[in-house]
Amino acid sequence: MSDATVAARQVRYEQKLFWRNPASAFFAFLFPIIFLVVFATIFKDTNAPVNGVKVKYDDYYIPALVTFGVIGACFTNIAASISIRRDDGILKRLRGTPLPPWAFLAGVIGSSVIVSVLLVVLTVGFGVLVYGVHLPNHFGPLLLSLAVGAMTFCALGLAMTVAIPNAEAAPAIVNGVLLPVVFISGTFFPIDPTSVVTKIAEYFPVKHFINALFTAFDPAHQSATGFVGNDLLIMAAWGVVGIVIAVRRFRWEPRRT
Repeated sequence: MSDATVAARQVRYEQKLFWRNPASAFFAFLFPIIFLVVFATIFKDTNAPVNGVKVKYDDYYIPALVTFGVIGACFTNIAASISIRRDDGILKRLRGTPLPPWAFLAGVIGSSVIVSVLLVVLTVGFGVLVYGVHLPNHFGPLLLSLAVGAMTFCALGLAMTVAIPNAEAAPAIVNGVLLPVVFISGTFFPIDPTSVVTKIAEYFPVKHFINALFTAFDPAHQSATGFVGNDLLIMAAWGVVGIVIAVRRFRWEPRRT
């Protein structure tokens, strides 16, 4: 069996696991929609100041909430699920099977990317149909930004498992790390670009993911290409750091107490 076939079968297996928990899958797709409805209602008929111009709040929220959904599918899901499987001894048992470790990780990442794509389609489609949001003006840059963002946060999700001592601590640690960064990065409302909070957020990949997607959507028609190279490079750098940490420190067995 070729490596590609092994990886594809593992992705299929991970997808079956995901959809066999319909409650979890339902809320994973529902959260971005809930946030969109809430904020679109609060800021109805108002504009958001972004990059020196004003755009409809709905046009701002779609790229931001797409970012939130992808991060949830990649970073949060991987960090929590891997920690639970490690504590339950599933990872240890997998090491005793013919399945190569890389194939298992490829399956987890591949499944997260599939969920991310579905989230993007659902969120953008809902925004377009219900709130008249603009479709992306630059599809190539949009796909590239989504690919870089998804792989970055998958790598960071694997790296985060190094800091999680047990499954019970996973939700608290993951949310405790992620949510403050999500808020200061302007995911739920625009933040003054000259503020200290924004300066801090620029050191983290969430802010740059939002910037990259907003530029690809380009609702104000400011960008000729839809690319922001610095944002993609900073995200990629974080992804490399995550891969290095995961390769060096990833644990297949629970931490001994």
